[in-house]
Amino acid sequence: MTHPVLCVHVTLPLDRFGLDVAFETTHRVTGIFGVSGSGKTTLLETVAGLRRGARGRIALNGDVWLDTEKRVRVPPEGRGIGYVPQDSLLFPHLDVLGNLRAGHGRARRGAGDVDATLDGVVTVLGLQPLLSRAPSTLSGGERQRVALGRALCSGPRLLLLDEPLASLDAALRRKVLPFLRRVRDEFALPMLLVSHDPVEVQALCDDLVVLNEGRIVARGEPRAVLTRPEVFTLGEGEVEGFQNVIPAQVVETRDGVSVVRLGGAAEGPLLTVHRSGLAPGSALLVGIPADEITLALQPPPGLSARNAVPARVERVQQVGASRLVTVRVAAGAPPLVAEVTADALADLHVAPGTGLYLLVKASAVTLYEDGAGAA
Repeated sequence: MTHPVLCVHVTLPLDRFGLDVAFETTHRVTGIFGVSGSGKTTLLETVAGLRRGARGRIALNGDVWLDTEKRVRVPPEGRGIGYVPQDSLLFPHLDVLGNLRAGHGRARRGAGDVDATLDGVVTVLGLQPLLSRAPSTLSGGERQRVALGRALCSGPRLLLLDEPLASLDAALRRKVLPFLRRVRDEFALPMLLVSHDPVEVQALCDDLVVLNEGRIVARGEPRAVLTRPEVFTLGEGEVEGFQNVIPAQVVETRDGVSVVRLGGAAEGPLLTVHRSGLAPGSALLVGIPADEITLALQPPPGLSARNAVPARVERVQQVGASRLVTVRVAAGAPPLVAEVTADALADLHVAPGTGLYLLVKASAVTLYEDGAGAA
């Protein structure tokens, strides 16, 4: 399948700095990452056509939305964009179905079967039990799902998501994240996702653009970009450290814990987690905080940590007083990153090629299920 080409080459003067961004992407989901005030939302609003002072060129699949040299400026309503802002902004006088139909009523020409789209949105986002509810009775996660559904019902060519999980607490973020993954997988729709959360961008994005003071400072595969020293520090103070997010599959459930296989491949290592009731064979995402991984040269006896995963060091990077150790645990699983002190690393004599074990407490692991649950 050929994905649409989104071209963004824009400048825009702001109070503290100027936005000056140029990139092209054919990825399904491109993340825009950075600290608060780095220009992320401004970039999204510029693509949507909401910033009149922007100059440059924006085009999707050859359709030009902005070209100031040629005096082309397509208004927001002519771009076929579904925009989900940080505040869901549902219509308070309409129930959930009415809000969805409001997006349905704004569907662009050529958007396809709008009734089928509405049915599909209700199914994918699990909205059937909510259709008669008023927005004031919904939880934060439910409001976000309805706002996303309303945008999808308009049959957009491009979906813009501005910090879709930022207003939710950690428990709700874990519940809503699978819905966003289902939208990504079920709808053939390119997306720009603004976030300052490494978990979100790893779980959802194929490509990552990092902004700092209005300019691109890094670009590439999310995990690789986020662990660069110059990017890693951008999240300090905004999130609770870096968390590895990797796919896994449930192997078995017993005595209040589950065993999952990292990476989903047959040779992937096994990890015990504090969670019961998971169906064997089901897919999920596993989150492991980098600072919750202890390194050991040998699996120590008499340890309360349930997991001692063999690994081999690929790379060691300095980030301030800490060291980021990137390790490979299996051919079928993505690399993991551990954050340790410089002293600890020196005592272990760890370097690229060193074989070691990752010690992880079952309670330190967070699960993000791919199946949709209530939120």
